Amino acid sequence: MTSVTVVVPMTIRRRGGRKQIFGPDGAPVRAGQDRPGVETTSGDPALLKALARAFRWRRMLEDGRYASIRELAAAEGVDRSYVARLLKLTLLAPDIVEAVLDGRQPEGLGLPTLLAGSPTGWEQRQSALCAQRQR
Repeated sequence: MTSVTVVVPMTIRRRGGRKQIFGPDGAPVRAGQDRPGVETTSGDPALLKALARAFRWRRMLEDGRYASIRELAAAEGVDRSYVARLLKLTLLAPDIVEAVLDGRQPEGLGLPTLLAGSPTGWEQRQSALCAQRQR
């Protein structure tokens, strides 16, 4: 009996604490992409979770469920400054949010980068995103 060795060139990178496999052409390989009816997202899981939390918390504040960030933070069991930082994500331009949800954000645009940014920095990131689309 003879054995056959198959070599597939690939790269494994960490994205949001998870490992992601990239094929030889540089495109990410996702589990379930060949199964009809199974929807997957290629977005950064940490960034997606942060965006979801931020918009949920904003809705809670707007609906009057909590009167302040301090109340909301206490109810959620997180630090008040963390809530305030995440709420800044709700001020991102809609096309940046869409790009994150679709997994099309520029390389290096992760949660720490967005949390450290200011609206002026976001405008620069939006320009980078537009430039990436035109390529």
